[in-house]
Amino acid sequence: MSRYRKIFNRVLPAIFLVLFLSNNVDSYAADGKALFKANCASCHKVNEKFAGPALKGWKDRVPGGDWIYKWIANPADQKDPYATKLMAEYKPTIMTPFPQLKKEEVDAILKYVDDWVPDTPVTTPGAQPEGSNDSLLFGILTLVLALIAFILLQVNSNLRKLSDEKEGVLRTEPVPFYRNKTYLMAGILALFLVGGYYTINGAVGLGRQQNYQPEQPIFYSHKVHAGTNQINCLYCHGGAQDSKQASIPSVNVCMNCHKSIDKYAGPDKLIREDGTPVDGTAEIQKLYAYAGWDPTTKSYKPDSNGDGVPDGASPIQWAKVHNLPDHVYFNHSQHVKVGKQQCQTCHGNIQEMPEVYQFANLSMGWCVNCHRETKVDFYNKDDASGNKFYSIYEKFHNDIKNHKMDSVTVEKIGGTECQKCHY
Repeated sequence: MSRYRKIFNRVLPAIFLVLFLSNNVDSYAADGKALFKANCASCHKVNEKFAGPALKGWKDRVPGGDWIYKWIANPADQKDPYATKLMAEYKPTIMTPFPQLKKEEVDAILKYVDDWVPDTPVTTPGAQPEGSNDSLLFGILTLVLALIAFILLQVNSNLRKLSDEKEGVLRTEPVPFYRNKTYLMAGILALFLVGGYYTINGAVGLGRQQNYQPEQPIFYSHKVHAGTNQINCLYCHGGAQDSKQASIPSVNVCMNCHKSIDKYAGPDKLIREDGTPVDGTAEIQKLYAYAGWDPTTKSYKPDSNGDGVPDGASPIQWAKVHNLPDHVYFNHSQHVKVGKQQCQTCHGNIQEMPEVYQFANLSMGWCVNCHRETKVDFYNKDDASGNKFYSIYEKFHNDIKNHKMDSVTVEKIGGTECQKCHY
């Protein structure tokens, strides 16, 4: 058994070393990309304008020196002409400061942006597809090495047995591998680690539905309404500014426009996520059926049973896209009116979505990070700017004026306290 233990002690570290390298080679290679996705992707795209400017070609636009590092650390402190122009262009949205990012991390993000190339359908023979990595290769290599180690142990055992028989050395019969405590314990540990990994990942993601995109009873394009026609979000979702719920607009709100708009004549073709074309005029006819509207007479159908609803009218059974757990409290008005957050902060570039999907994962960590980084807009008595809601925090406001602190995040006024979001 001592010989087995020596061999096992040499093979096991080698297997763990391969596993370690397989995980870390990819993580180091994707460092800039991961940092970009974690910190920048919610507001920036590499090659096109999003909630913020496109990042590709940043060197040709920004002032030289360490300007880019100062801007990322705290944009509000930059008063040079380019910074002023940039803030005026995206007003009232101000870039979130990232003072926690180290210079090396910023360099990794910028290198990823500089090296980025657009996806292309043309593939080079033998090249890896987009998004692939060497994890599978390292996993197969690990299994092969483990199998070789196991075979060598068995070969060594048989050779030792033959040598002992030839020399006349009597030894006890070796324990079969399936009864060997060392093997059994290694197998149990491996199963425990693999099972624990998948169990924790499953538990962390339980209830999350990022990228969830249900098919709705009527094909409603936010790209057409909020994008092409520039309809304000609050026209349909008025509750977002004044109440906890953003609310789904009633059929009457839709009919305010579609009493006169009975055909789709937009510049863009309507296409579903799977590529299926959509007849916009037919979708408007579905709306008329739900509303009980007669497009020929341009009037509502009669109310034969006297229930106050036109004959044949019924509510639209919209499929809810964004769902939070029952124990989580979220107030739209507190974020939209008090916090002055844009809809795109949580819902993504909604004005470009033909079909709505859940943009953010809406996890607790995602919300807490936003509270830690978002600065409070205090009311300023001198020029009547800012939010009066925060006038109760006079001490913080005075500390900022006296340069004792440069800003106050939501975290410092209780934004990460458990009872803020959990009943």
